[in-house]
Amino acid sequence: MTQYIGILTSGGDSPGLNAAIRGVGKAALNHFGMQIIGFRDGFRGLMENRSMPLDGNALSDILTRGGTILGTSRDKPHRMPVGGKLLDMTDVIVGNYQDNHLDCLVCLGGGGTQKNALRLKEKGLNIITLPKTIDNDVAGTDATFGFDTALSIATDAIDRLHSTAHSHHRIIVVEIMGHRAGWLALGAGIAGGADAILIPEIPYDVECVAEAIRERSRRGKSFSIVAVAEGAVSQTEHAARALAEQAVKADVAKAKGGKKAKVAPSTETQYADHTIKLAHRLEQLTGLESRVTILGHLQRGGIPTAADRLLATRLGTAAAELISQQHYGVMVAAKGEKTRPVKLEEVAGKVKVVPPDHPWILSARRVGTCMGDPGQ
Repeated sequence: MTQYIGILTSGGDSPGLNAAIRGVGKAALNHFGMQIIGFRDGFRGLMENRSMPLDGNALSDILTRGGTILGTSRDKPHRMPVGGKLLDMTDVIVGNYQDNHLDCLVCLGGGGTQKNALRLKEKGLNIITLPKTIDNDVAGTDATFGFDTALSIATDAIDRLHSTAHSHHRIIVVEIMGHRAGWLALGAGIAGGADAILIPEIPYDVECVAEAIRERSRRGKSFSIVAVAEGAVSQTEHAARALAEQAVKADVAKAKGGKKAKVAPSTETQYADHTIKLAHRLEQLTGLESRVTILGHLQRGGIPTAADRLLATRLGTAAAELISQQHYGVMVAAKGEKTRPVKLEEVAGKVKVVPPDHPWILSARRVGTCMGDPGQ
């Protein structure tokens, strides 16, 4: 019997999503004889039953396009804004899955999508996920599609900033995406020749960074490039946040006794203006003029690189094969040049951070890059 497959993209957009949709769709249609339905705007589209057929025409000419032809959203099945309230719409999603006679739902997304997919699996749905994010922080896979494109964009930005930094004898602080993991800032910083790289995994001492810049000045270097992950924190901030988290946990424990629990500050609140404040402080400590460049969503846009198209196609076609084998409840992970299914339970809620002894960090230190700490 023909298998009917649903597919959606969830979370932030990322280069390579269309290549992955095409990989799943073309393999499913042409090789396995399946039928494909695309749901618009992530889990919200599935909840509202807004779909489009993914036939050969729909999948044509999308390999090189950025973004996603299906649209995306950050809505969660169990906490979805509806009529001004956050409601659990999981049962509605389950009903629409059944009404569309789906045999499997393929979810393309990052860490949040893996958790939402696991929730739907626990409700009895057949689920397969693909790892997408420019941050490269999804657990269980060597790489996520979108990362290589964002890495190339961030590296190109650092390359371009070198000339203006040199011309004006400035410190250029460039903020690169990555709240929880520093893969993107670290990789772009090394490839772009940044003089200091600050990532969430290594809380930094601003005086250490300033001294590295002053030392460059003493050696006749009139400018410096500082690559900063948006989630990078100083050692002081790191200690303060640890205390705040302990207080929240203690309050949650009290709440079990009937008291109201405090709410931890949002990610946006925690990181607001951090890079600007860092640049001002470096200017004060070094006496050099500083400028800030925040790359933001520029890193998500544009044509995916060949590496991302290849990875997305490999993962997408592997997903179609797993569906044909009725192998569900897994994320399709990249392992070397191969792919392998990883149980969603082993992925959901976990973050792949940069290990302190990772070869990239060791290489950065060996070429004299300041990592914000004394461990050179």
